[in-house]
Amino acid sequence: MSNPFGTVSSEAILAGEATDAYFERTRTTLEHVGENPHVVAEVTADQFPTGSFEVFTGVSEAARLLSGRAVDVDALRDGRLFDGGPVMRIEGPYLEFGELETALLGLLSQPSGFATAALEARRAAPESTVLSFGARHVHPVIASVVERAALLAGLDGFSHVAAGDLLGRDASGTMPHALMFCFGEGNQDEAWDAFDAAVPEDVPRIALTDTFWDEKAESLLAAETLGDRLDGVRLDTTGSRRGEFRHIVREVRWELDARGFEDVDIFCSGGLGPEQLRELREFADGFGVGSAVTNADPIDFSLDIVELEGEPVSKRGKLAGRKDVYRTPDGGHHVVLADRDGPENGESLLEPLVRDGEIVREDDLEAATGRCLADAETVGFDISTDR
Repeated sequence: MSNPFGTVSSEAILAGEATDAYFERTRTTLEHVGENPHVVAEVTADQFPTGSFEVFTGVSEAARLLSGRAVDVDALRDGRLFDGGPVMRIEGPYLEFGELETALLGLLSQPSGFATAALEARRAAPESTVLSFGARHVHPVIASVVERAALLAGLDGFSHVAAGDLLGRDASGTMPHALMFCFGEGNQDEAWDAFDAAVPEDVPRIALTDTFWDEKAESLLAAETLGDRLDGVRLDTTGSRRGEFRHIVREVRWELDARGFEDVDIFCSGGLGPEQLRELREFADGFGVGSAVTNADPIDFSLDIVELEGEPVSKRGKLAGRKDVYRTPDGGHHVVLADRDGPENGESLLEPLVRDGEIVREDDLEAATGRCLADAETVGFDISTDR
């Protein structure tokens, strides 16, 4: 079976076959009458700034999709934050790119949603280790999309092995409850000892301590069992515990400290989002976030023609004419017509990406992460006020 998981192939995406049927009918109609107008089209979410910033990513994939076609493309840099106006502008004969609209928007919308949610988690616990644990909630073929978006937003790592191979990063993670079950209740110390003896030395010794007994009891047993070899304990059933989980974490921290285990970190996972991270960060040293990232709504991008044969045009509810967007030092985001002056001291955010079908810039992940985190500081991105 050539395609056992029923996914659309890369070849079909590049060929423009991963499209909505009406774009195929549009091509058929225009070719029938011999029309192929020169247009400018823009990818936007909101027309005007709303005060709610989001992260833009998927740029490199979009560039590869549009390469080889007679178009010029300008776009925001990977990882930049935006608030209204175009994030990408495409110019060329309509039939050069029209059938790519569906795939293009998908390549931008979903990873930008993941990255925005991951940035919310990052900003909720800026001093903590935060890992992406959400790959199990998405189709396996896009696991690397989730993990790259998480890294771009500043998360410290992820759990998915194959995504790590693609991204050139080692996956993080230690032990599941299944390992504890295999040794059985009352034998938790044997499970932790076996793990310590088996895995490479560079893997952190993080003991899962909420399987059979009270979190405090298992955490103390893990500390006594592994001693100085123990790096931390993980509490994973946060969503199903009776009582206030913050109090449970605080109690575990107290009991570890009282017995001389101040160097043992506490790591929390299991249904956590930004709100929980803010509540727990005082007592926990690290977090795993999953559905808070993978359940993020895609950014609602659309592609609209704004110029036809050199003349401004728009459908109802959209703004005619090619536009530029600017960032000012105070964190403002400004949308202006491209033939008008931008704001004083404004930085133009749209930059050349493709020229006559050739990619003219590459955005590496490390630079995109730095750009994202710097923008978040500049614009004051914070879940409590923005989303």
